[in-house]
Amino acid sequence: MKTFLLPVCLSISLAGLSFAAGHHPGPANATPKPNESPAPADANTKPAADAGMITVKNKSSFQVDAAARNPFWPIGWKPTGRVAGGAGGGSDQGEVPPGAFLVTSITLDGATHFAIINGKTMGEGQQFGLQVGTQVYQVVVKRIEDGRVIIGRHDEEIAVPLRRKEAPEHPPEGATRSPSPSPK
Repeated sequence: MKTFLLPVCLSISLAGLSFAAGHHPGPANATPKPNESPAPADANTKPAADAGMITVKNKSSFQVDAAARNPFWPIGWKPTGRVAGGAGGGSDQGEVPPGAFLVTSITLDGATHFAIINGKTMGEGQQFGLQVGTQVYQVVVKRIEDGRVIIGRHDEEIAVPLRRKEAPEHPPEGATRSPSPSPK
């Protein structure tokens, strides 16, 4: 078996070396036949100095609308939600102004989550129209979490925090505090 493999391996390696050295075995008779003519020279062939230069006819460009999804984001990835601020208004791309939402209550009970948004009870996945001035935005309640609600519109997510009423330190005039029960 060794006597068979040794000549086979040597012939393969010598063939590879001769190929790498530029020696290509060709047909024994490489001269053209009398009825064949050499290839015609191309009339449009440029001199060797101009052959390396490339001219750009149409420069490519990539333009995306500001409201469109970024094509370089991974599939299914969405930007993180932003916390709704105070007096921010919507921009000219049609974004929902974050100050348009008021979350006053959140109820988390096992698998059911409800929140009171702008005075209406909403559940997860519920879609509703929000009117701000003359503009009507179609939004959906994506998630209701402890302390905030994630509201979505197209590819945008807005995190709206729960607004808690601060208890006044002094009762209003005319109001009396009930005495706390004394321990017995």
